[in-house]
Amino acid sequence: MARSWALSCCIAALGISHAALALDINQATEAELDSFKGMGPSLSAKVLHARAQAPFQNWQDLRQRVSGMGKLKLQQFSEQGLTVNGQALVAKH
Repeated sequence: MARSWALSCCIAALGISHAALALDINQATEAELDSFKGMGPSLSAKVLHARAQAPFQNWQDLRQRVSGMGKLKLQQFSEQGLTVNGQALVAKH
């Protein structure tokens, strides 16, 4: 019984830590954006400027409104936990 409780706690902790890794671009601070590998101060400033005009609706909206956000970079950010309106980027096959 103690093992199953410990296992349940570990599984719950993994779920919480995974959720903590997700960060929505419409809520992220400059420091949080800068923490993403490949973002940097210049790109995060562009994101914040575009977001000040209107929140990003989806990944395509982000890509269209922020120069420097190509398909590979968006995929990289999504894999690191960045979301747009709570949605991860879905790769098209």
